[in-house]
Amino acid sequence: MAKPAKPKQPNEKPKQLKGNPGRGGAQPGAGRPAFEPTDEERRQVEALSGYGLPQEQIAILIRGGIHLDTLRTHFATELVAGKAKANGQIGKTLFQKAMGGDTAAMIWWSKAQMRWAETQKHEHTGADGGEIVVQKIERVVVKNG
Repeated sequence: MAKPAKPKQPNEKPKQLKGNPGRGGAQPGAGRPAFEPTDEERRQVEALSGYGLPQEQIAILIRGGIHLDTLRTHFATELVAGKAKANGQIGKTLFQKAMGGDTAAMIWWSKAQMRWAETQKHEHTGADGGEIVVQKIERVVVKNG
């Protein structure tokens, strides 16, 4: 024996059937097409990332502006690769200058890559290099009348 139909509640919305045109819901082919990056856009994002532009500014320059999430989703590899390639080129140039005898480059390299640091020693002494003498200072408040 079949179950009796469930009674409809007063404010219950009718069920919408999927893929049934004319009865509500998403229509086939409706909406914005999926974002598909071009090879040229991939090269552009990689280059801009390498030049140091913030991701927010890169997103503005793609197709007249895309959402930051779209940039990060579809160009994740290019964003990382652009920075890595730029850092590699800068590192190579710095290394070559240091190896060529450029003193400033050698100092920078030793601090950044070798963890060398200039340290300063601060000594605090009293008069004529003696001990620091701490004096007690008191404030006395006198009330008149």
